Amino acid sequence: MTGLLDEAVRAHGGLDRWNDLTTVTADLSITGAIWQVKSKPDFFTSVRLRAATHREEVTLEPVGGPGRRTVFRGDTLTLLTEAGDIIETRPDPETSYAGQTLSTPWDDLHAAFFATTALWTYFTTPFLYTNPGFTTEEVAPRYENGEQWRGLRVTFPGHIHSHTREQTSWFGPDGLLRRHDYTVDLLGGATGANYATEFRDVGGIMVPTRRRIYAYDDRHDAVPEPLLVAVDVLDVSFA
Repeated sequence: MTGLLDEAVRAHGGLDRWNDLTTVTADLSITGAIWQVKSKPDFFTSVRLRAATHREEVTLEPVGGPGRRTVFRGDTLTLLTEAGDIIETRPDPETSYAGQTLSTPWDDLHAAFFATTALWTYFTTPFLYTNPGFTTEEVAPRYENGEQWRGLRVTFPGHIHSHTREQTSWFGPDGLLRRHDYTVDLLGGATGANYATEFRDVGGIMVPTRRRIYAYDDRHDAVPEPLLVAVDVLDVSFA
């Protein structure tokens, strides 16, 4: 690990503690302008995520109606009934976004895959970056909110589904995540400045319970309007 990554991992609870954990469960409210654009207003205002911490396996519910849930596992997204009956299966779901523009409406599985891969990255950062196949490099610091934030450029391996392969995480003087920058391949390279605040110690892991995501300009300054995505963690636990 790089020096910065090592410091960030320790600040968020340490790798030993993280390796003791296998699952995360969170109750969330997810809102923001992107859901209006994609014709999914109020789609995820009350949703539960259950995910593995060391592999990209995620259940999200409800999706598109009471009792309906999606499971992403092994490059396949499946929509299920409450009883476990399959409603729809979408192998290699990234291909279903081909030819879309920013204003193209999403179906339920488009919305679920976008949220699933984003949330899994958010809940596993920065521990995720220590996994085989990830490469990291410290970059020049950023000054924001009266602090110096150290930046870690991270290149994701091809088998991990996330916003894009190269992302940057910024950490404050206490080692905790302040901001997470990326472009979004599924949205044609739209930019995202993801601010993480209101950390809570959850079983020894420091979790940001409030995220606010904005576009950023050519200088990487956040564009205050519109608020693209708001993620509020109402409850979270690890096991």
